[in-house]
Amino acid sequence: MDLVPTVRIGLSGWRYADWRGPFYPPGLPQRRELEHVASVFPAVELNGSFYSLQRPSSFVAWREQTPEGFTFAVKGPRFVTHMKRLRDVRTPLANFFASGVLALGDRLGPVLWQLPARTTFDAALLDEFLALLPRTTAEAARLAGDHDDRLRAPAWTDVDADRPLVHALEPRHESFASAEALDLLRRHRVAFAISDGAGHWPLVEAVTSDLVYVRLHGDEELYTSGYRPRVLDAWAERVRTWCEAGHDVEVYLDNDVHAHAPADALALMTRLPDLALAGPGPAVEPAPRRRRAARPERGAGTAPR
Repeated sequence: MDLVPTVRIGLSGWRYADWRGPFYPPGLPQRRELEHVASVFPAVELNGSFYSLQRPSSFVAWREQTPEGFTFAVKGPRFVTHMKRLRDVRTPLANFFASGVLALGDRLGPVLWQLPARTTFDAALLDEFLALLPRTTAEAARLAGDHDDRLRAPAWTDVDADRPLVHALEPRHESFASAEALDLLRRHRVAFAISDGAGHWPLVEAVTSDLVYVRLHGDEELYTSGYRPRVLDAWAERVRTWCEAGHDVEVYLDNDVHAHAPADALALMTRLPDLALAGPGPAVEPAPRRRRAARPERGAGTAPR
């Protein structure tokens, strides 16, 4: 029997002061915010790994704060994507996978690699980078064994089971919309991250793997505007179309200012009652959105800019 495609609607991070009240209940301790997110949504993007190598103890704690079936999409480090620009990155990749990523166990979802907006498509460079990416957790553990002394915490190279490891690439330059770039991603079975940046970069709706990975950064204003109902209707139809074609779909809301992200994620979930939505479902109604913007607190649960 064919497997039914799964849809995960989640958030890009969780540690935002602006969400206290509109989304997080009054008085909820900050240490329990992830637990609250996991009671409402089936997935979250873990973005602290973008800024620096995390510790195994942190990954273990995040795993223990979430229920079975919940997953983390883990952001690849900017040292690989923005500083090294994908060149000579085997050892940095080893450090990343040795930093505790594998401690998530069955909570480990896709690994997301966001490229700088000015990075243009280079076929040879991208081919070399994609070939380095491990495709199972056992492969990732073997790669992690080649870490160097940049890894300050004890390395984590154990896996409780060998599971598939899925990758998504989020380019922000129009050159990646070329047939050559998309064919290269398909050959490596890497998802093209469909990224709505409120017009700041091209929106390319390309499907290059079994997984369709979507990031919604804002409707009319980047990070700060909520999605209009008709626009959410259109995204729901896209999700339904991808599922009907047999693809798993993960959608992450990154318009965190004014707590738009959790409100819009819930609204999107309610538009897809006929699909196999992962997780607990929209069991809570967000409080009215505040108008005052708050600067997000930098940490594991905050989204990159």
